[in-house]
Amino acid sequence: MKKLKLFTLAMLIGTASLFASEVESTKMSKDGMRSEIVQLLKTPDFTVPTEINVTITFTFSSEGELVVLGVDSKNSDVLKYIRKNLNYKKIENPGERDKLYTMPLKLKS
Repeated sequence: MKKLKLFTLAMLIGTASLFASEVESTKMSKDGMRSEIVQLLKTPDFTVPTEINVTITFTFSSEGELVVLGVDSKNSDVLKYIRKNLNYKKIENPGERDKLYTMPLKLKS
């Protein structure tokens, strides 16, 4: 009986530590994902007269590539630039497949 209680306690502690570590890795991957996307959009190839605020909606394919679904901007240069530099690019910290992500960005010249 004593061994059964000890085994149950060990399983409970082991299972609890698995769930706790999974939550932390998800948060770190979002920060890493954002920094990699910002790095891909570092230098615009057009002149930006003022700071432009843009919201990007994207997801990941089964191969871990970014798929841009929408860009909240009416400027055609911004749309082309974001789609050219982000669409179907692989990053080191991809998110979950088929989950929608939205990310606000500021473009500066």
